This record gives sequence, C-alpha cells and structure tokens, in this order.
Amino acid sequence: MPFDPQNLLNYDILEVRQDYGPRETAFYALSIGLGRDPMDRRQLRYAGGAAQVTPFPTLPLVLAHPGFWLADPRTGVDPLKVVHGEQGLTLHAPLKLAGTVVGKTRVTGLVDKGEGRGALLYSEKTLHDAADGTLLATTRNTTFLRGCGGFGGSGVAEKPTHRLPETAPDFTVDTPTRPEQALWYRWNGDDNPLHLDPQVAARSGFERPILHGLCSLGVTAHALLAVLCDYDETRFRGLDARFTAPVLPGETLRTEIWKDGSFRTRVVERDVVAIGNGRCDFD
Repeated sequence: MPFDPQNLLNYDILEVRQDYGPRETAFYALSIGLGRDPMDRRQLRYAGGAAQVTPFPTLPLVLAHPGFWLADPRTGVDPLKVVHGEQGLTLHAPLKLAGTVVGKTRVTGLVDKGEGRGALLYSEKTLHDAADGTLLATTRNTTFLRGCGGFGGSGVAEKPTHRLPETAPDFTVDTPTRPEQALWYRWNGDDNPLHLDPQVAARSGFERPILHGLCSLGVTAHALLAVLCDYDETRFRGLDARFTAPVLPGETLRTEIWKDGSFRTRVVERDVVAIGNGRCDFD
C-alpha cells in the first residue's frame, strides 16, 4: 500500500492486555544490565536477587507493548526505513508487584520534514491498571520515517528539544553492554528484525544488528536512578530523550549527567553521542 499520511494518522493500533509479575519484572531489569554486580543488593532487588522483585522505573516502556505495528503493510510505511527518534515517559502511579495492565497506543501527529528528508511520526501509549483503571504511565514516541516526506505537512508543530547545560557534566557512569543483549531484550516485546537479523540490518544500512533504542535508554535510566535517586524508584518521575546514533551490542555506554537531571549518553568506543538532549524528572 502506498504511503497515505491520513491513513497513518487514523491507523487503529490494537489495545494490549498483559499480565506481569516477578518473572517479567526481573527479566526486564536483567535485559538492560541490572544485576551485573552480584554483590550490589540495590540492583538485585530489581533483577530478582532479593525476596521481593521491585519494578524498575522504566518497565512501563515495555509493558503492554504494541509490537512492531509499523510493519503492517496497511500503514503504507517501509519497515526497513523506520528509525526510533525520541522517547518520553511520565510516571503517574507506582506499579504493583504483580498484576494486569492495559496499554492503548495511538498516533498523535505527523510532521513533514520535506521531500527527501522523511517525516516524524508521533505516538503515545497510556498504561492503566486493569483492576482499578488507575493511569500508571504515559509513554511518548517519535519515529523517523525515511522516504515519507513531501506530502505537504500535517499542521503539527515539531516538538522542541531540551537544551543541555554548557558546563561539564557533574557525573559520569560507564556501562558495558553485552554482544547478545539485543537477543535478550527482544523478548520484552520488540521483535523488529533490525535488531536480530544481520541481513535485515544490512538492507537497512547497518554493518550488523543494532541495539534497541529502548534498551540503550534503559541502560541510561539505570545510571540516572543510581546517581540522581540513589536507587529509590519512588523519586524517579520520568524522562525524555532523543536517539542520535545507533549502538552496537557489546559497546560501552557512558552516561553524562548534570545535577538538574539533564543527560546524554555516548558510545565510548566510537566517541559518538547515542542519546542526546536528555532530561530526567526526579524528586
């Protein structure tokens, strides 16, 4: 199906209902690198090494995930030309230790970047507790659609980006990723073959499968939780960030953090910024 911006704006993404408990909670934490230090009890309580498994603050990013819905031919989008551009998260209420959640994702806007420059697709997921209807979290996603620009605009303004301080960061945290980390992370609900299949990665212009943006963001969130919240998840309120370069599984991520919650994350081996213009909301 050819690209039709109005069709994409009206595309109905199915609601997702998901049961979760200690297994799903611990797996997510392990998939973003928690538990690397088996002697750090602060990490173990998120990763299943304690009597009670505590949900990691960014777990709502993957709960009731709609999957790679843009691969549906009815969207008119070429899935090989889809790039995760930005991600936001606002936490409204704490997750229970176990329960059922309902996620509803919807398209909220489309920005025409011009012929040959692609388009920005904005979407939002609301996550509710299935038992009592409590709004738990809102996630915001910007997807860059290569080759879809030049349709004349949609009347939606492009979102502003957070400006980082011009001073040197106050804290720096280095975290190595694992070569097989994308293969673990996919089981959180994101099975985009770009992260799994070398042939698909090559057709998309990458030398090998790249790490999920949300996995890199989870690694970054771990650094933010440790530095800004002293591993107290009740102080973590949300974040927003822009993905600026791919990460290859096995590379080391260096998260640079300012006291006001600003952050960015570099790939140490290539000295490139992978996550930029970041802002963490915390108490």
